[in-house]
Amino acid sequence: MASVAPTVEFDLDQISLRELNQFLHHDLGSGDHVEITHPNGRHSIAVGIDADVDVQIRGHAGYYVAAMNKRAHVTVHGNVGWGVAENIMSGVVRVKGNASASAASSGRGGLVIIEGDAASRCGISMKGCDIVVGGNVGHVSGFMGQLGRLVVCGDAGAGLGDSLYEAVIYVRGQIASLGADAREEPLSKSDISALVELLDQAGFAHEPSEFKRIASSRTLYHWNAAHLGSYG
Repeated sequence: MASVAPTVEFDLDQISLRELNQFLHHDLGSGDHVEITHPNGRHSIAVGIDADVDVQIRGHAGYYVAAMNKRAHVTVHGNVGWGVAENIMSGVVRVKGNASASAASSGRGGLVIIEGDAASRCGISMKGCDIVVGGNVGHVSGFMGQLGRLVVCGDAGAGLGDSLYEAVIYVRGQIASLGADAREEPLSKSDISALVELLDQAGFAHEPSEFKRIASSRTLYHWNAAHLGSYG
């Protein structure tokens, strides 16, 4: 009979954040289940994990929760401040509520799911991660997206996809405006397949054909002095 991984509980009203993160960095066992209670908006909870563990944060968290995540599955049962899952490498980070600015910025791998809304600059400088937002995203989301996919099930604010490289953005709702060098393109069969996969992983039952594909038009893809006024 397979053994059941232990559950380790941490109450942040009783222990320090340093003690929690020390445990997560050095004392985890493979497959451990970690329950964190009373986060009360504290910052930098569960940062830098590098283990195959499940972490449940029971409440609202501050900025940089689950930043630099590798391999772990982290779920926040509440809202988060800016920079959630910043520089994620692999694994899954799920936010059951809303996220502030710069969610999953510079993410290199893994999957970030925000069930509510994400504020401005969601997914900026993404470098290979996937992001699925159940609600809306704020202005300049996807800015300088180099690689990866951003799925927005609601509306997108102004300047979406400004200075895109190879990242692709899918938006189901309205787009306030596109940023420099971003353009709408037809959905392909591979786009539909990607949306089916990502929506299924996120747990959203939307029809993939309802989404618009936003990608780089590549007029600013390489430096060109004639386009000087379009940069920045």
